[in-house]
Amino acid sequence: MRAVFFDAVGTVIFPARPASDVYADAARRHGLNADPDEVRRRLWAHFRVEEATDRELNWVTSEARERDRWRNIVFAALDGATDELFVELYHHFAKPSAWSVPPVAAECIARLVSQGIVVGMGSNYDSRLASVVSGTPALQPLRERLVISSLVGVRKPGEGFFAEVTRAAGCDPSDILFVGDDVANDYHGATAAGMKAVLLDEHGKHEGIANRVRGLAELP
Repeated sequence: MRAVFFDAVGTVIFPARPASDVYADAARRHGLNADPDEVRRRLWAHFRVEEATDRELNWVTSEARERDRWRNIVFAALDGATDELFVELYHHFAKPSAWSVPPVAAECIARLVSQGIVVGMGSNYDSRLASVVSGTPALQPLRERLVISSLVGVRKPGEGFFAEVTRAAGCDPSDILFVGDDVANDYHGATAAGMKAVLLDEHGKHEGIANRVRGLAELP
């Protein structure tokens, strides 16, 4: 392998606090009643609705589409949501402080860099990810090769997304390893593009996937 690209959310970055708790707290500040457990259920239910919409659109996306996605999710998760509440939440998740990087992920990235491996990140998040990466010391090695679906114009597992990963890596697809926690988007998307892939399967749910690790410490 000449290059290793990581998925972002759920692989190397995680919300510093559960998204449902952040949503519920913001709702209360705006005078709304919100139970975090109900918010969580509704949030993820509508997230799947938005994913289905993207599939119908052949994974085409943009900054406007991603902003609309999250507005739709906020309004579905929180009864009485307003545009003001949405904007507050949207900007919250652009802050580095809203996210955490597990030590094992930071150590994995640093070890790969020390071995002379090209590293980068490929994510279905939007351009807010750039500010998160820029403001997080552990992610600095990924900063120069940051592939974001809303800027590419196509989401994972779309072919165009992985073509941009190949361009950013500067080598053949077969020389790239893509690491992520989503079977369809990360594992199958990358292998369909001619890359190698490793699934981060922390809870051992995907025994049928040949190349998987329970944690990033296994990767280097």
